[in-house]
Amino acid sequence: MMSKARIFDLSLFVAAVGIALGTHPGVALNYTYLKAMLLYWVFASFYFQLRIVTRSGNSTIDYAISYTSSFGIFAGPLGTLIYEICYRFTVFIYKKKTRTADPGEFLDTFYNIGSFTLGGTAGYYLYTLLHPVAEHFPAGYWLLFLLVVCVTTLMSSGFLVITFALSGDIKTRKEALNLLFKSRNLLDFSKVALTNALLLRLLQMEKWEMLIALFLLNYIVSLSFFSKSQSAQHKFERDKFEQMAYQDFLTGSFNRAHMDKMMKELDQSGECIGIVVADIDRFKKINDTYNHAVGDKVIIDFADTLKSHLQEEDILFRSGGEEFTLFLRNKSFGECRSIIEEILNDIAEHSATAEYEDQMIKVRYSASFGLYYYKTDQSSTSMQKGYVCADQLLLESKKLGRNRLTHKNELAD
Repeated sequence: MMSKARIFDLSLFVAAVGIALGTHPGVALNYTYLKAMLLYWVFASFYFQLRIVTRSGNSTIDYAISYTSSFGIFAGPLGTLIYEICYRFTVFIYKKKTRTADPGEFLDTFYNIGSFTLGGTAGYYLYTLLHPVAEHFPAGYWLLFLLVVCVTTLMSSGFLVITFALSGDIKTRKEALNLLFKSRNLLDFSKVALTNALLLRLLQMEKWEMLIALFLLNYIVSLSFFSKSQSAQHKFERDKFEQMAYQDFLTGSFNRAHMDKMMKELDQSGECIGIVVADIDRFKKINDTYNHAVGDKVIIDFADTLKSHLQEEDILFRSGGEEFTLFLRNKSFGECRSIIEEILNDIAEHSATAEYEDQMIKVRYSASFGLYYYKTDQSSTSMQKGYVCADQLLLESKKLGRNRLTHKNELAD
């Protein structure tokens, strides 16, 4: 049984065909029309490569560059229908060849034909009705085209809202409004209106060379913006993947892999650095007393406490389960020690909050620290060895009773 959404999609196509065949064509379907249609068909097919693709539920939405407004006014309902059939089936064949078609792409093609033909028809009648009046106002022609573009674009978005509502891809009014007005602003409307207004003028004057030049100019500009957008998107994705590769998913701090990378970079920096290894005391007892979910909350609280005391150049890593490593950079030994002492006081004065057996509980905990301070690139000690020394100092803190700092300053006289 055909879904309500598909019935609506096909009804748009039937309505478009009925209106196109039942009204007088806007222009004669002659040689001039064929040349214009061929130009629009070829360039619209090229522009399709520069479309923006998004998804709503199980459906794909293509936001492609649209010049339907100018062609719809020039060609009338029947001429627009013929153009849309040629163009939309070209897109359908392209998607099939490149294996990017959705499962319902064939029926989507009829929806697109109907939707854009009805939009072009609405633009044609709106322009025909208001153009005699607009001629008497300064910039009336351009303002009229802005109105036409706004109306036809919102019509197209409105059809999408209806079909997605019927298919269940959108369920709330907020989702519908978001789809209706998403990425819509006066600047976008003005850009499309200006281009379509120029195209119509050139069509009406049959300035074919200038028409082609305008299409080419738009294509080159759009291609440039598209390339920059793709480069920015690729950089964003690379940065995101790199962040994911170097970030601890639980605490948001850096992980051991990034710590190893930073140790190699800092080995040759020549800066004074405090390597701190910190560990939650008796963490296994917390897990055994409650559960691992509560233990995770304690780890998160510990990480947040450490972050709150660090400056911009300092770096925090989760180097083990409940173990963290800090690189305190460009500070004196006294400053490094003061930071750790402040952290110890902070931990002693608060508790981690966690949910346990359907109630919120407060979990008190303590931590031990080992601080190794030295200057890189001026001794035989590498960052890796410095980390091992800090870890040994942490073990000393554990042996001395926990909840304390043990430190060593290699630069002390």
